[in-house]
Amino acid sequence: MNYQPKLKVQYKSEIVPALMKEFQYKTVMQVPRLLKISLNQGIGAALADKKLIDYGVEEMTAITGQKAVPTISRHDVSNFKLRRGNPIGVRVTLRGDKMYEFLERLVAVALPRVRDFRGINDKGFDGRGNYSFGVSEQIIFPEIDMDKVNKINGMDITFVTSANTDKEAMALLKQFGLPFKNQKK
Repeated sequence: MNYQPKLKVQYKSEIVPALMKEFQYKTVMQVPRLLKISLNQGIGAALADKKLIDYGVEEMTAITGQKAVPTISRHDVSNFKLRRGNPIGVRVTLRGDKMYEFLERLVAVALPRVRDFRGINDKGFDGRGNYSFGVSEQIIFPEIDMDKVNKINGMDITFVTSANTDKEAMALLKQFGLPFKNQKK
């Protein structure tokens, strides 16, 4: 028996027909799809304490289920006492089944745990069908043990889609269940 994430099955059976009807695509191949989800966590305090990078890698690996890698600075910035080659953050890129599993946990568990949550902002589109938003605390994910958290860090989450326009990408992400704020015009 082959395991497939629930959202992947839902994409093939429900989301594709709904988007084909909404945008009048001629073939299934024109329907936009989610290509990858990139998570990035900048840890500026790691310049003073190198252990923060190790904690960030552990937390990001626990959140995503995939090994995180530290990001390395490319430039020297004297005002920040930053040298080329210093680790300054953590990143993960999810594709395939792990991407769908993370998206399902994000929508069903993590986002509802945000304090005073009213939906995510719809202004994070880049004009090419990709969407980014930030989370202010990593503790909204149930995989993080509150007792082991050293420092509260936020993270950026980017959804890369094959959509040509922001309207198509927003329709796709709404179908996946991302709770956008209701905009009144």
